[in-house]
Amino acid sequence: MTSAPSSSRRLVKSEPEAYSYEQLVKDRVTSWTGVRNYTARNNLRAMQKGDLALFYHSVGPKEIVGIARVSKAAFPDPTVPPEEAKLGWLAVELGPHIAFEDPVSLAVIKADPRLADMLLVKQSRLSVTPVTEAEWDVVLSLAGG
Repeated sequence: MTSAPSSSRRLVKSEPEAYSYEQLVKDRVTSWTGVRNYTARNNLRAMQKGDLALFYHSVGPKEIVGIARVSKAAFPDPTVPPEEAKLGWLAVELGPHIAFEDPVSLAVIKADPRLADMLLVKQSRLSVTPVTEAEWDVVLSLAGG
């Protein structure tokens, strides 16, 4: 049995060509905008200042490359076209927390039975997902600590 998702642990996905963890480190903070899925939006809504999120590169080597920290809780996404404003799309502000020396690949995640129920595996299209404490701990151990 897996533990329930923690309100303070998430995974966010980005194509590294669009926005990489390295760019987040350079920028020091970014608005996580452009999420247009209701489930992912609800996951953004639950994020609070200080919460942590695994940062996953979804193209190229598909891997978790580090941890970001929420620096501003959910707010209206400023990139929303006016005709979609009533849909309640949200953004959060993220900053870098820790870059992994040993990124954790999707292949390693899928091969680890402890991560079989991780939403990254089960609902791979979602750009923002909760992560259980147990999953968080396994990913950190796979990343070298």
